[in-house]
Amino acid sequence: MLLLTHPACLRHENGPHHPECPDRLRAVMQALEAQEFSTLVRAEAPEATREQLLRVHPATHVDRILGTRPAEGSRIQLDPDTAMNAHSAEAALRAAGAGVEAVDCVMRGEFPRAFCAVRPPGHHAEPSSPMGFCLFSNAAVAARHAQAAHGVERVAVLDFDVHHGNGTQAALWDEPSLMFVSSHQMPLYPGTGAASELGMGNILNAPLEAGTDGVVFRQVWERELLPAVEAFSPGLIIVSAGFDAHRLDPLAGLRLVEEDFAWITEAIGQLANRVCGGRVVSMLEGGYDLAALARSTAAHLRALMRA
Repeated sequence: MLLLTHPACLRHENGPHHPECPDRLRAVMQALEAQEFSTLVRAEAPEATREQLLRVHPATHVDRILGTRPAEGSRIQLDPDTAMNAHSAEAALRAAGAGVEAVDCVMRGEFPRAFCAVRPPGHHAEPSSPMGFCLFSNAAVAARHAQAAHGVERVAVLDFDVHHGNGTQAALWDEPSLMFVSSHQMPLYPGTGAASELGMGNILNAPLEAGTDGVVFRQVWERELLPAVEAFSPGLIIVSAGFDAHRLDPLAGLRLVEEDFAWITEAIGQLANRVCGGRVVSMLEGGYDLAALARSTAAHLRALMRA
């Protein structure tokens, strides 16, 4: 299995005391230093190309992000939650590029699965605007690349972050060959993700009330979401792997634990084995309690490696 990351992702800063901080990625990478992960093939993420980004984002958005390069030690605030420093543009290119490289490696058969340990996350980035800590829509860029570069007819993006992936949904909204499936807490930021949001019939949202535990989470995926993905029969599954639905996370109120993330990951892996030759690309999204994030990511990788 392939693990993609890059040092540039550690140099992106949103500001002091911001929950989306470099220590998140440090915690993840430290957890993956355990002996059980020694077989992971580790590689540096390349930068996404302009062409790859333009499949999702208009040129005005790409130019805005890549052109925002404040002086060393300073930041530019894009919205109340999202900022850029001198290294953010490169980090965003590496985060999106990791998904592209992962798709290439998995579709060429070099690895059955890949995990992208990157930041900034991507699933809140709308096609035309950054949002919610996110600059580029990483999973959507990867999905579009799978179709453009490898001729994959159908790609499914599965998102279990506690916050709804409004940016991914917007990017895939009117393309029936691309499916977006999400469980998330609602009401909660960003306010989207109602079950009535269907796109072209390719969008499936399962909003969960605050306090929802792993029993209900598993039932929703087992009875509603995974069967819909299987019926869609994608040639590739991309996972937006957010771990902020953990019961210890400070930004939300679901009650999942590490075993729940292992369960959903194994279920996705088994589904992939049935419908798309096991091909799964997973991309890190949220998770803001460092210890819970580290343990949950390790559980996710463990399940990806064995499923």
